[in-house]
Amino acid sequence: MTDRLHNTANQVIGGAKQSIGEAIGNPTLAGEGAAQKTQGEIAQKAADAKTHAEGVGHSIQGNIQSAVGSAVGNPTLQAKGAANQALGNVERNV
Repeated sequence: MTDRLHNTANQVIGGAKQSIGEAIGNPTLAGEGAAQKTQGEIAQKAADAKTHAEGVGHSIQGNIQSAVGSAVGNPTLQAKGAANQALGNVERNV
C-alpha cells in the first residue's frame, strides 16, 4: 500500500508544482511538476496491473482449492479456496 500512497503523493505534488509554475510564469517548475505528476500516474498504472494479475492468480488458486476440497471432502480446503477466490475478486477490482 505504501507504493500507492507514494504514487498518489507524486501525482498531487506534481500537479501542484505544475499549477504554481504556470501561475507564476515559471516554465521550469511547471515542467518538473508535470513530469512528477506523470511519473506518479504511470507508476500507479503499473501497481494496478500488478494487483490485478495477483488477483487473477488468487482466483485460479481458489478455484482449484475449492474443487479439490470438494472432491476429497475437505471443508477446510474448500474454505481456503473460497477465501482465495474472494481475495482475487477484490484484487482484480482495485
